[in-house]
Amino acid sequence: MSVACLGLRSSRSISSVTGLLRELVAIPSLNPAFCQDRALSGESRVASFLAELGRRKGLSVTYQPVEGRRKNLLLTYRPTERPSHRLLLAPHMDTVVADTQQLTPLLKNGRLYGRGACDTKGSIASMFDALVDLIASPDRPKQTEIQLACLVDEEHGQMGSRAFAARSKTFDLGIVGEPTSNRVVSSHKGVMWFELRTQGKAAHGSRPGLGHNAVADMAKAVLYLEEDYRKELTLRPHPVLGPGSINVGTIAGGKQPNIVPDACSLWADRRLLPGESYATIARHLLKELKARGVRVQIHYRRDAECPALETDLQLPWVKALMRQQRQRKALGVDYFCDAAVIASAGTPCVVMGPGSIDQAHTVDEWISLASLEAGRQSLRQFMSQLP
Repeated sequence: MSVACLGLRSSRSISSVTGLLRELVAIPSLNPAFCQDRALSGESRVASFLAELGRRKGLSVTYQPVEGRRKNLLLTYRPTERPSHRLLLAPHMDTVVADTQQLTPLLKNGRLYGRGACDTKGSIASMFDALVDLIASPDRPKQTEIQLACLVDEEHGQMGSRAFAARSKTFDLGIVGEPTSNRVVSSHKGVMWFELRTQGKAAHGSRPGLGHNAVADMAKAVLYLEEDYRKELTLRPHPVLGPGSINVGTIAGGKQPNIVPDACSLWADRRLLPGESYATIARHLLKELKARGVRVQIHYRRDAECPALETDLQLPWVKALMRQQRQRKALGVDYFCDAAVIASAGTPCVVMGPGSIDQAHTVDEWISLASLEAGRQSLRQFMSQLP
């Protein structure tokens, strides 16, 4: 799919990375979990476009099956000598929901507007453009293999990064593309969604003493989570990420006002710090609630944890990247991304990409062209120094 056939030609000349991003934004890739319209959902169109372009630029192209028809796209530069080092670049191709206007890229006042512009088609464009420019130059690495892994499903269940972590080799470093204003992020919080259920006994509303109110039990649980538990978390801050957090998001119970409710459930969002696990959190909650006279069941996904990320800043390639970005201090973010999933399989990861997280998922999502160009240049310079 070309810029011309999309009707996106401009009389003004634009850089190669800006032109590539404009094409990517014009190709819809809404996560299927949020959109059932096949004309808009899925990452296959973006993957096909990048695969064709990658072949023309001299990259090795392979697809990695994930689930059903969804596949990760792996674009690989193979050096002339036997590789002794490996670098991973890992943005994601899927986006959150969008309307028609958000799928039409707009260049205005030094910004490119459109769904995915910063989250994370901006990272795809800067990584791809930097890589193809590098391999066409004399300073391309002689002993380092570089793989651009364009992943599916980051915005929902991280199926793409989980499949990649399970089936791929480890790398010296992974740079996961997310909008960090091109700063090196070495830690991020994890996330655990869990459900609490209380069980009661139904009775007529005029005789509540004959029943057991499950909503009243859950009210005690909410009071603990939102007050005492929140205070507990503030007492154990991480030096970069700060404290973990808890948010009760939904609650449901009872059938009608004149029936004592026999069941109640809530869903909560818990942001994790490095070293915390789903199992230890669940055990702690059950223990504390039992001590308060509340018996609950807790349910969560045990097969797809979203752990926190914490990468050693003393690793040679991390130090080199931070030195290039003139960054001395460790940075962390509150949100979760593919980095922790990939890191859990043995590849140390940092998060870095153009754009700001403040614009991600917004109605008028945009990326600064200056940030896009700077991200491309930074990555190009870093890769040229690899062996």
